[in-house]
Amino acid sequence: MTALIEAREISFAYRRGEPVLHDVSFSVEPGINLGIVGESGAGKTTLLRILLGLARPSTGTVLARGEPFDPRDRARLMAYRRLAQMVFQDPYSSLDPRQSIGRIVAEPVRALGLETDRAAVAVRVAAALDSVGLPADAAARFPHEFSGGQRQRIAIARAIVADPKVLLADEPVSALDVSTRVRIIDLLAELGERSELTVVLVSHDLGVVAALCRRMLVLERGRVVEQGQTPAVLDHPRHPYTRRLLDSVPRLPA
Repeated sequence: MTALIEAREISFAYRRGEPVLHDVSFSVEPGINLGIVGESGAGKTTLLRILLGLARPSTGTVLARGEPFDPRDRARLMAYRRLAQMVFQDPYSSLDPRQSIGRIVAEPVRALGLETDRAAVAVRVAAALDSVGLPADAAARFPHEFSGGQRQRIAIARAIVADPKVLLADEPVSALDVSTRVRIIDLLAELGERSELTVVLVSHDLGVVAALCRRMLVLERGRVVEQGQTPAVLDHPRHPYTRRLLDSVPRLPA
């Protein structure tokens, strides 16, 4: 089975700077959520920017369904945007406060040319809002009228309205309270089961990764030090860095 996205020996260095990523390789298989974990400075954000096409690797290749992905090629970029969409960390800054929810959610549909008829766009928007547990009349309202958790649901609706196969999620629950985090993670799991959506979750929270991702990859200073089935990595970590991450997770006293 062809991977949805594959990274082959990705390295990256900012101009006149030290390398941030070193020979990073992994694949995103259909229906198998992948968690990418590591401390601040591990290279998670840079890797995500490369997967989004916002940065090009210094060496190595990103493949989309087996074909090299070059964000400078507009046709390939548009096809990639249909394959993969993004949910950002902060639900407060990721939504334009001047636009209605309907316009925000409809943005990918219009940008990718998926629908031109206004009624058809509205149907897609209503279906996306319903998928994340929001009523259709939310389309007429504005971001300030919603809580943080509701805003993240709106951001997810915007990402899935184009029916992508991959959702790239950058710390999607870190800005939310604990109970809201649980509901958003449950929503992402449900969307995966219902619409064949595969999630690539970038997070420092091992608990979130354990709840959502069948596979995980551990980054330390831009290098993959461990990857595999999530239960195996968490129960029997092989690398000292992974063990340190697990040891740093707060635990209640016995």
